[in-house]
Amino acid sequence: MRSDVSLAECRRIFLAAQGFADARPPGKVTRRHLARVFDRVGVVQIDSVNVLVRSHFLPFFSRLGPYDANLLERAAYGRDRMLFEYWGHEASLLPLADQPLLRWRMERGRRGIGTWKHVAQVAREERPFLKRLRDEIERRGPLAASGFERARGTGSWWGWSDVKVGLEALFWGGEITTARRKGFERVYDLPERVFPPAVLNAPTPSEADAQRELIRISARALGIASERDLRDYFRLDLADARARIAELVDAGELQAVSMPDLRGPRYLLPGTRIPRRIEACALLSPFDSLVWERARTRELFDFDFRLEIYTPAPKRVHGYYVLPFLLGERLVARVDLKHDRQAGVLRVVATHLETGVRAGEVMPPLRAQLDAMADWLGAREVGGVGRVARSGR
Repeated sequence: MRSDVSLAECRRIFLAAQGFADARPPGKVTRRHLARVFDRVGVVQIDSVNVLVRSHFLPFFSRLGPYDANLLERAAYGRDRMLFEYWGHEASLLPLADQPLLRWRMERGRRGIGTWKHVAQVAREERPFLKRLRDEIERRGPLAASGFERARGTGSWWGWSDVKVGLEALFWGGEITTARRKGFERVYDLPERVFPPAVLNAPTPSEADAQRELIRISARALGIASERDLRDYFRLDLADARARIAELVDAGELQAVSMPDLRGPRYLLPGTRIPRRIEACALLSPFDSLVWERARTRELFDFDFRLEIYTPAPKRVHGYYVLPFLLGERLVARVDLKHDRQAGVLRVVATHLETGVRAGEVMPPLRAQLDAMADWLGAREVGGVGRVARSGR
């Protein structure tokens, strides 16, 4: 590995690390293919917006093509699950085998460290209340927040919102976990009734050992990364991440390289190969790990991506639920999509091409991806694909 890496080489390393150099399955997508994606990305972010499809389903479509969404549901919530929900990079799905690597975060959460202010306060000051919530789940079985009927009244429970906060405190502390989803509402149960004995009985690594492994996972998923990138992937504290990165560099497990086009060192695993070419073609969730760190996306792809879901409609530039379109080694367009389930139409609300991108090169492969997505979602047709504009930046 050279001591300096160009911006184009960095993009190719990143795209390969994220699985976009892997061949798509020639036949039916299986559980093994889902595991392969997790081997690449390490963590998949969850989000509640369902105007197209829940975000956590999209990274697998982007990398594998159309697949049975029930396969992911069973992998996350079935009897033979291989995934679990926790705070990885925001709310996330993670490999079940990695649960011990997050126990230090759970332990901190039980002490009210590293979580939201109200949750932290409840975790520190309301242990009897949290015990009542957990005991209720133990007695009655899996429960959603809405299942605590007495929480709506003025009896022995607090208000309904306090029950939600209490359950979140227990979840953050690892004292309960997600058994399944009801719609998008978490249904909680005790870890010992959800996780297999092999996970429950796995030894708990020290904070430093666990954090070093999370940095290793981040380095594999990012290919080449700044300190900020490695820290952000699993939302580690600055001091923790900086210490663990230094330790891995000293041990020869991370190599520092320079990038003439960017300031500061970048880190990668020794022996990392630079692909000669990447031929990707994928629509990406706005919460995909390829683009979730907006500063990195801007640095590497010259793609200034901003989520506009919470922007008032008149002030939106590109749309409500915008998916970046990856073609080759570039992010070439932004596509605002909506699944009109009642009409059976995948609606292309707007397509914005990036500056310098020719429509004749982008639209045929984009149309093919939209057709594949419509078929995957069960929509009868794609509507509005012909309306194309230049990206306003």
